[in-house]
Amino acid sequence: MDFKNIHIGQMIKNEVVESGIEISRICKFMNCSEDEVNEMYTLKSVDCEIILRWSKLLEYDFFRIYTQHLILYAPVLTKKQSGVKQKSALPKFRKNIYTKEIIDFIIDLIENGEKTKTQVIEDYRIPKTTLYKWLGKYKP
Repeated sequence: MDFKNIHIGQMIKNEVVESGIEISRICKFMNCSEDEVNEMYTLKSVDCEIILRWSKLLEYDFFRIYTQHLILYAPVLTKKQSGVKQKSALPKFRKNIYTKEIIDFIIDLIENGEKTKTQVIEDYRIPKTTLYKWLGKYKP
């Protein structure tokens, strides 16, 4: 799966094909016509409300795809120099979400020599102990 260039419409279409859900059920649930559904399949980006409806219908978390993109491609955050923590109305998540695909991607980078363990730790902000646990558990 390509987490760098996300085409959500194509991913939704693939999941619809795999699940075998009939178009009439999709149209009724999404409250739209068959042409509108087919148009959604061609869109590279889709409104969040629509993605939420697709996630419920197909019982697949499409937002996780974007989360994986952030884990892999978001720039490294720099610490604020003031040392004062600012409060935010947004929730703070304590842990990153690492799926099997992400773990496999990281292990492949190390095994293929594209990145060293140190580079992976620095570039993707993965704790050293977590990386070594993955290597012990998932390395073939």
